[in-house]
Amino acid sequence: MIASTEFAGAAQKQAEALGMPEVAARAVYVPHPIQDATDEEMREKARAALDAVVAALTDPEGSEDS
Repeated sequence: MIASTEFAGAAQKQAEALGMPEVAARAVYVPHPIQDATDEEMREKARAALDAVVAALTDPEGSEDS
């Protein structure tokens, strides 16, 4: 799961409520805000999060650095 930092708590609670705590444990949070970010700012956020996203998807031990 990828969410902005503003919604970290809500995202974790929703994943747990849906019976998927492992999704919350491997979540990656990007800096808020998103809505008003320019295309270039969004590219920067995506680049900064890329390693954590790849780790969350591929690391069998889970990503603790997200």
